[in-house]
Amino acid sequence: MTTQPRITGSCGARATFPMANSVQHDLSILLAAKTGLVYLTANDWTLISDKATRLRFEAGEYLIHRGEKIHGVYLLLKGQASVLIPSQNTSLAIGAGEICGEISLLDQQPATADVVATQAVEAYFVDRPTLQSLFELFPHLGSRFYQSVAAILSRRLREVIGPLKKARP
Repeated sequence: MTTQPRITGSCGARATFPMANSVQHDLSILLAAKTGLVYLTANDWTLISDKATRLRFEAGEYLIHRGEKIHGVYLLLKGQASVLIPSQNTSLAIGAGEICGEISLLDQQPATADVVATQAVEAYFVDRPTLQSLFELFPHLGSRFYQSVAAILSRRLREVIGPLKKARP
């Protein structure tokens, strides 16, 4: 379950090489997530994790800066981060098994929110070209990925909007 340091990115995150047991543990976290990419299979996760870079962020470090272009998505494995939504003057907590950067992945625009680690976070980062390549090779993976992202965005939008009032008779 140990990892060896590899590189330090511009955001300060350290990339690591996961050992075999660690990858199996990561896959179990991703598969068990109830609010993440729920339609992906174990084989899908194996394909993605094989192409991903594992990063570590300390508490207070930014995974994503609002207004900056990001070129992929983060899949949280451990820890917790806060998605700061300026227009709502609020934040949403995300944790193990959840994704961030998905809106920019879809529309290729700068990030809509800051994402800050509230405790030490370990995450996979997968860039857009790698995902596109996987989706071309495995179209059903792409279909399940985008279905999962649609479900996540729908849930998050409902959380921001708030509960529905009961209809009057």
